[in-house]
Amino acid sequence: MKRRFIFGLVVVLLLLNLALGAKIYFGAVRLANEEDNAQAGLALFNDALQKIRMEYVDGKNLTSQKLIYAALKGAVSQLDPHSEFLDADSFQTLQDDTQGQFGGLGLVVASKDGHVTVVAPMEDSPGFRAGILTGDRIVKVEGRNVEHDSLNDVVKLLRGEPGSTVSLTVERPATGTTKTCSIRRSIIQMRMVKDIHGKREFPVDENKIGYIRITQFGDKTGEELDEALSQLKRQGVRGLVLDLRWNPGGLLDQAVAVCQKFLPRGQLIVSTEGRRVLEKYFAQGAGDEMKDVPIVVLANLGSASAAEIVTGCLQDLHRAVVLGEKTFGKGSVQTIFPLEDGSALKLTVAKYYTPSHKVIHQQGITPDIVVPVTDRVEAALLLQRAPGGVEGLPDQNRAAIESIQDEQLIRAQDLLKGLLIYDSLKTAGRGEKNSSR
Repeated sequence: MKRRFIFGLVVVLLLLNLALGAKIYFGAVRLANEEDNAQAGLALFNDALQKIRMEYVDGKNLTSQKLIYAALKGAVSQLDPHSEFLDADSFQTLQDDTQGQFGGLGLVVASKDGHVTVVAPMEDSPGFRAGILTGDRIVKVEGRNVEHDSLNDVVKLLRGEPGSTVSLTVERPATGTTKTCSIRRSIIQMRMVKDIHGKREFPVDENKIGYIRITQFGDKTGEELDEALSQLKRQGVRGLVLDLRWNPGGLLDQAVAVCQKFLPRGQLIVSTEGRRVLEKYFAQGAGDEMKDVPIVVLANLGSASAAEIVTGCLQDLHRAVVLGEKTFGKGSVQTIFPLEDGSALKLTVAKYYTPSHKVIHQQGITPDIVVPVTDRVEAALLLQRAPGGVEGLPDQNRAAIESIQDEQLIRAQDLLKGLLIYDSLKTAGRGEKNSSR
């Protein structure tokens, strides 16, 4: 019996060893084949490159760098709308964009359904004041059709010296109309956190309801939010509207910094998952600074990326009610890989997931309470927000724009009023019950 057991064990070990050896062998063969295929592909690419340089009729002005850059742009553009090959100038522009000050029109754009589409116009920017809306498609720049140009190439055309002008033609899919306007470029310097009047005073209303608008997630958004919350707390705030409409996103760490102001320490905020990426971000602050204050988050199609992280997180954890319209659905993570010659690859390496593991990318965040608005109302609200936007209109037009109310904000404030009244009634009821004893 003992001899039979030992014999069986030896047979099992031999079979396992054979299986492991076969796996290693076939794995080595597969890697060798892949390497051969890669080398063959590189040889094919080099052969084609040389033939283009030698035979193309206008090839005198072609350089190897131009051809290689064009090939890289073409290859990366096939991956997804958010991955890009960036030459040195474009890479520098991308770095400038997160510093809160840069030159241009103030339009955040992305590739959507094959079109260069406005995600959101930045507040206080020339594009904002020109009436460009979320969803507008850029079809011409300086009269030249750009519908087949890459996102990066269109952005280059929009940028220029501050004070110079550029002609821009946009198509509005919702109405089928086109609009051409001449916009003067300027240095875009933004305050990321504002009050209801577009300032930094942060008053509360007669019901002690406060309002904070975050326009973008730049490198100082968390600090600016700290200042705003401190001012509201000094006034005894009892309810808060957090407005993320037309917020195109920005830095992931700043989205985490915003969320952790309203969550207990250690709470999962967002996770990023990809082939080589698995990151989880937790609240690291002092804890929920406003734990007894109900929150309504305002969101719409112009809310994207980092704005969707905040919206989805606070909704998932039942820390806020989300009101407005479905968000943009840009929930992927791009990592920059600098290359030796100063260029860079911007590659999508992961996707964002809310605390309950809902994917944001191409799905967006659906509000708890849907309150749609028309393009006309949206345009009027954006004009009301623009510094000098209403004042510069003729009297008749000014009156019409000023008469349009922000129904989403009104609904949010009414909801908070109802919650505060209900809370007061519960507190009063508990007091009566205790006194009767």
